[in-house]
Amino acid sequence: MPTWIDDAIFYHIYPLGLLDALGAGAGEVQRHRLRSIHEWTDHIRTLGCTALYLGPVFASATHGYDTTDYTRVDPRLGDNQDLADLVAHCHGAGIRVVLDGVFNHVGREFPAFRDVLDHGEASPYRDWFADLAFGQQSPLGDPFTYTAWAGNFELVKLNLANADVRAHLFAAVRMWFAGFGIDGIRFDAADSIDQDFLREMAAVCREANPECWLMGEVVHGDYREWAGPGMLDSCTNYECFKGLYSSFNDRNMHEIGWSLNRQFGPEGIYRDLRLYAFADNHDVDRVASLLTRTGDLASLYTVLFSMPGVPAIYYGSEWGIRGEKHDGNDAPLRPAFAWPVSEHEIPEPWLVPHIARLAEIRRGAPALRHGDYAQLHVASEQLAFLRMADRDIAVVVVNAGEAAVSLDLSVAVPDGTVLTDQLDPTVSATVAAGSLTVSLVPDSARILTGSTRG
Repeated sequence: MPTWIDDAIFYHIYPLGLLDALGAGAGEVQRHRLRSIHEWTDHIRTLGCTALYLGPVFASATHGYDTTDYTRVDPRLGDNQDLADLVAHCHGAGIRVVLDGVFNHVGREFPAFRDVLDHGEASPYRDWFADLAFGQQSPLGDPFTYTAWAGNFELVKLNLANADVRAHLFAAVRMWFAGFGIDGIRFDAADSIDQDFLREMAAVCREANPECWLMGEVVHGDYREWAGPGMLDSCTNYECFKGLYSSFNDRNMHEIGWSLNRQFGPEGIYRDLRLYAFADNHDVDRVASLLTRTGDLASLYTVLFSMPGVPAIYYGSEWGIRGEKHDGNDAPLRPAFAWPVSEHEIPEPWLVPHIARLAEIRRGAPALRHGDYAQLHVASEQLAFLRMADRDIAVVVVNAGEAAVSLDLSVAVPDGTVLTDQLDPTVSATVAAGSLTVSLVPDSARILTGSTRG
């Protein structure tokens, strides 16, 4: 596990969308759009983010996940020097950079697949693709069949057991680290990738950069199958993604409380993992669209930034923009913005300073960055939990109800310990007889921090 990840807060950009390149077409004359992201770094730092996760940047035919060349930046975004310059610029601003690695599948314009289309059974690349078999016809009319990603035959699954395929991908990744100076990789569709390949790829990455961070996209399943010693460092926490918004919508904090306790409580199965925590991303509806009540954004992000894991913001969601899939079309989730963003594109201007404050609180509280987790209270409309790291303490309390509440919380903290609400420093509470009394107005949250140091 790299030493920097406990302090990291990610900003996630989908470059082809943000930079208005999706409709350009793969044959467009090269445009140096990546250079525009330089203008976003001040905003990223204002939010308190210290790492940038860039969606696919390598050559593809459409949305970036149909790779055609693992070693060349997509001409719609620029060239390899543009990416190297962007990483260097981010590093100069104190921002780490993690790239999307799409190793499960490629696009049909991938040269090795084109060779199979052109030369059939005589192609030296016929074994590069999973379950490729001649004598039958694919749904796209090819004289052979193959395994496609999720039934989408525009995405051809690679045969990752093939030594030449592995060598090709390992060489590309070594070039990413050496040529661009990146700090890690997000493994797309990691839950569909052979674990032996992931283990070998992880070793390649760590040899190239011992401080790199490797995170896998895993939607369902036990994250320990993909993250742990010798494997990836982390996975996407889709369980808590769902629990966050639906707990507020249903006024059922038991859902997110159960997940957090199952994952990170005293017997939590992921206590040793720093899972990637997010409220939305390029594949799911924007959180402002998922929530029934926009006002819940404040408390939802408060939980996101104070629960165990590595928090992330998806570009534009810090302004509360909406976005929903329509008939499987992801375009509404991946809009273009020009910097500076105009005021009419910002529906919730109060949210940026709130997120920035949450990031500041997290930076100043070791308990929130890497402390243990213990549930203190859960009810339909309230949730309280304790984070502790050595003598540093944080008690997070959420009231999702429309009435004020006062909660008496039993805490394993020495009597006399004074905790101050970092969201409203005029409020404090003192532990007495092993209990902490916390009052909240409707639809609010508190992050009470302190220390048991003498």
